[in-house]
Amino acid sequence: MIIDIHGHVVAPPELYAYQASLLASRGAHGRGKVNVSDEKLMNAVWGSRQGEKKTHIELLNEVGTDMQFVSPRPFHAMHSAKPEKIVHWYTEEANNLIARVCKLFPNRFLGIAGLPQNAEVSPKNAIPEMERCIKELGFVGVMLNPDPNEGVGTPPPGLGDEYWYPIYEKAVELDVPILIHSASCQSHRESYSLHFINEETIAVISLLNSKVFKVFPTLKIVISHAGGAVPYQIGRFMAGRYRTGAEPFEESIRKLYFDTCLYTKDSLELLFKTVGVDRCMFGTENPGTGSAINPNTGMYMDNTKPVIESIEWLSETDKKMIFSETAIKVYNLKRS
Repeated sequence: MIIDIHGHVVAPPELYAYQASLLASRGAHGRGKVNVSDEKLMNAVWGSRQGEKKTHIELLNEVGTDMQFVSPRPFHAMHSAKPEKIVHWYTEEANNLIARVCKLFPNRFLGIAGLPQNAEVSPKNAIPEMERCIKELGFVGVMLNPDPNEGVGTPPPGLGDEYWYPIYEKAVELDVPILIHSASCQSHRESYSLHFINEETIAVISLLNSKVFKVFPTLKIVISHAGGAVPYQIGRFMAGRYRTGAEPFEESIRKLYFDTCLYTKDSLELLFKTVGVDRCMFGTENPGTGSAINPNTGMYMDNTKPVIESIEWLSETDKKMIFSETAIKVYNLKRS
């Protein structure tokens, strides 16, 4: 079985029209809702489209993915928007739509909840939606943005700070993993894709230089995009630990889990060697940034299943862990 833990919902245009209306009115016209039929929702994921663009499920079928975890698209998160209520309304509607997709395609998708985070607002405000998605909608995890300011102004403290403890406490109580994934970026210095990598790098270092895992020993945190720059730059952080005599960084890093959202063989091999195969779960973000044809291979960049399978030193047991076994354990999935 192939489980992709990092995907985002392919939503119909009604969701983004709803978002545009909220942003234009700043909520003055009331909450409203996304009005879209099951048929249109199914067509967004599976139905025919004009031209040669393949549907979400067609893409997953083509690359051999059996199940994918889907969350709201991060670059639509609008966490820096004001007033706070419109972020809650949009996030709740996006999560509702994901729940419907999961119900329509129960063997293909599971939900990861977006949280209605807001710049300069306590993470506590996101907890009711976190509880609703897990307890009522049946989602298997949540997605946390380390910078709801979206690259503008002073961001909140790093993820090792007690500022974030309410989210961690609730995740432990609910026994669900937290996927660390930055969101959109308003800075002129970074694209949102670069912002993702920078924020996820900061997240790893902040968490591992803190007492978070002493306070919450059963907390499960998954880092998107394979840990940002950390596996590549791990030697710098190893050296710092050796100088102080603290726990070796190469041991600390194994407190975290990582997806495999990388698109080259060399980078995937480095990830597996750096953090350990048992801390990695298959993730592609397909369809997303990597959904481009590599002219050298004729394949989609995010078709990484054959790339992982081609790594000679990975055993069959290693590959099973990456493709499904670790995800089943971490996300408390029932075996079919």
